Amino acid sequence: MSWVLQNVTLLDGAMVDIVIADGKISELTPPGQGKAARTIDGSGLMASSGWIDLHVHAVSELAPYGDDIDEIGIKLGVTTIVDAGSCGADRIDAFYAKAVEAKTRVLSFLNISHIGLERIDELSDMAWLDEQKLSQALHQHADFIVGLKARISRSVVKEQGLAPLRRARQWSDRYKLPLMVHIGSGPPAIADVIDLLQQGDMITHFLNGKANNLFDQEGQPIPALLEALDRGVHLDVGHGTASFSFEVAEKAKAAGIHPHTISTDIYRNNRLNGPVYSLADTMSKFLLLGYSLQEVVSMVTSRAAARIGRPELGSITVGAPADLTLFEVVSGEKQLVDSEGQERVATEFINVQGVVAGGTYHAC
Repeated sequence: MSWVLQNVTLLDGAMVDIVIADGKISELTPPGQGKAARTIDGSGLMASSGWIDLHVHAVSELAPYGDDIDEIGIKLGVTTIVDAGSCGADRIDAFYAKAVEAKTRVLSFLNISHIGLERIDELSDMAWLDEQKLSQALHQHADFIVGLKARISRSVVKEQGLAPLRRARQWSDRYKLPLMVHIGSGPPAIADVIDLLQQGDMITHFLNGKANNLFDQEGQPIPALLEALDRGVHLDVGHGTASFSFEVAEKAKAAGIHPHTISTDIYRNNRLNGPVYSLADTMSKFLLLGYSLQEVVSMVTSRAAARIGRPELGSITVGAPADLTLFEVVSGEKQLVDSEGQERVATEFINVQGVVAGGTYHAC
């Protein structure tokens, strides 16, 4: 059965009707010309391809880093979430079983530690890096797993230093999957971490305000970061409870270092109590920083879709999956806070109104 989303405005300013049938976009017409038995009026709303959050934690039973899939997915205007290593090989089967029942599309980075986030020092014992278990998980869930995740900061690796990342590098090359690498407090030193990253790999939390970060005291990018960018390493926001600083983001922008993708590192506590709250709030922080709406939306649509090898999710075209996010940009004051507790007042912000996920409309 087909239906029409009427009178929505695309990012280029064009107003269209979007005809949807069998979970796909079947037609794009001028407003008022889309024909079907059922219509939904989107007047006053903007439409983009469905937002993709590249860094979430969606295993509800894990603490502290866990949440319910649809609570951080379609209810927040996000049609695709990518879990960032909550699961290693031990738990990925159970997570997949939950994911296929959700209304939100779910993909996953596989934690290189087979125990995943069962504990928060999951890379402190090299015995937890088991290639046989990892290989079996990759084989069983090839369409679900989009890369490998390694959290390389002092509290996670402890005395192991760079050894887990060196192991991850070997596996990434062997299985031809990109690495998403969490950076944080050292040791290991940040330059030593990113020297191991290659084209297609991702640095998440790259705008954190910790001492072991990617910018010097004058706000200039360290040489290792520039070299990594030249190699094709990708920068992801990964806001989180402790990993996004307005001041660092301003310095990065002034130095010409921009995010490739915006993600939240969302889980129950920072969704309910801040500072993250939602992908829309995180995107609004980049509007406040002076990025255009088109740039910001591309960082959660086409760029994110390309990064996970699903380009079809990143555009509104005939034949593409009917995954859409409907939103408005509101003029008015809204208080936004970073992970350092620094508050800024935005004069415009993004407000989600609904999504189309799998061809079905859901109000937000």
